[in-house]
Amino acid sequence: MCQVLAVVKSTLCINFTVTSMRQYSPVTNEIKNVISERLGADSVISSPEALSEYSGDASTLSFTPELVVVAKSVSDIQVLMELANRYHFPVTPRGGGSGLAGACLPSNGGVVLSTVGLNRITLIDSKNFIMKVEPGVISQQVRDAAAAKGLFYPPDPAGMDLSTIGGNAATDAGGPACVKYGTTRDYILGLEAVLPSGQLIRTGVQTRKGVVGYDLSNLIVGSEGTLGVITSLTLKLLPKPAATTGIMCVFNDMVAAMNCVATIMGNGHLPSAIEFLDHKCLSLIGELLPFSLPGEKPSILIIEIDGPKNQIKEEMEAICSLVTDLGAIELIRAESEKERSEIWAVRRQVSLRIHDYAGLYIPEDIVVPLTAIAELVDALPYYEKKYGIEVFAFGHAGDGNIHLNITTQDTENVELAHEGTRALLELTLQLQGTISGEHGIGIAKAEYLPMELTEESITLQKGIKKLFDPNMVLNPGKIFKNF
Repeated sequence: MCQVLAVVKSTLCINFTVTSMRQYSPVTNEIKNVISERLGADSVISSPEALSEYSGDASTLSFTPELVVVAKSVSDIQVLMELANRYHFPVTPRGGGSGLAGACLPSNGGVVLSTVGLNRITLIDSKNFIMKVEPGVISQQVRDAAAAKGLFYPPDPAGMDLSTIGGNAATDAGGPACVKYGTTRDYILGLEAVLPSGQLIRTGVQTRKGVVGYDLSNLIVGSEGTLGVITSLTLKLLPKPAATTGIMCVFNDMVAAMNCVATIMGNGHLPSAIEFLDHKCLSLIGELLPFSLPGEKPSILIIEIDGPKNQIKEEMEAICSLVTDLGAIELIRAESEKERSEIWAVRRQVSLRIHDYAGLYIPEDIVVPLTAIAELVDALPYYEKKYGIEVFAFGHAGDGNIHLNITTQDTENVELAHEGTRALLELTLQLQGTISGEHGIGIAKAEYLPMELTEESITLQKGIKKLFDPNMVLNPGKIFKNF
């Protein structure tokens, strides 16, 4: 089966095909009627205008589903998977649609399964520090609900006001706080999921430890909806930090800023966030900053620490002294919630402005060892010149997760931009890094998977997928190209 994949940015439209190795049944009127009868007509979306709303995510990929089912219960999902196996049509799970790799898009047609209707927080246990949630709960609501009980849910991926907790689990989303607290995976004690067969399974524990059998929770988390549809999550919570404080540090160049990151952590400090913006990013948001930018290629670090108020005050003074000695030429303190919010508002504008600026926009989220960050950043001008691209670099400096936003205004030379993307991913692997830190593989990066994984590893992982999903009806075509 072939479908046309449209990459659309402003007036740019590039069409190419994604080829599946399998034939699926179209969603015929008979199938639509059976789904409506079993789940209720009000759970089914079929009008062309409404279907188009489920055709994209935050990437530039687009696939229009043949039908959308909005699940109202776990049994709805079980029934849909039962019918998918009976009639052999693909089902693509979808949360908030904020992903950047196309994992929630129906590249083989079929039915999109929306989980946004399963949006209850079913338990907050303050004594045992756990929360139970359905997959459609918005990520920010999870954090806010924990905070209201004096507790803390650390993961803070971009777009928390849009992404769902189920989607975060599907991609093991991270965010600025993961430098200190880890990713979504580290806060999932257990889960419930509907397997491709329609069977409901429960995995994991409700305790801080548990090593009984294989860790199926960790297998399903990060699998991008290819092994099961998550229907409930048991989350680990922490005590809420007593206080948080931050600074914005301005440097003359990116290399100085990146060397500063390694020195801060090497001196025993573990900030709750270390973010950076390069000079290209700053050129797009300069009017939002409360100071004039120095030099030709200035860069910024945003550093936050949390903990007991007196302790972090002393630690922040030590960090300020360090960054000044290492070349920071301006420090903007953000001690109040309002001041911190203003700084993060600037950071959040970056992706939006890059997207608006670029003729072609390829978002990559590579990760390299901390000691390799400066080397990677220093090499970017060479790749820009060789491949006729502009690279906007920002991201989570504290854990080496660098968002390389590869752009070009030359929409007639798209292939060269993609060659540049591959070359930058090759450099990442040469530096002992990985090609994706939190976006996942989905469709957008499937062709690059063999660059990092051996043939033996890919074969083993395909075998796991086949074991879970022998009829290949749940989110086919994701992670592994043409599989």
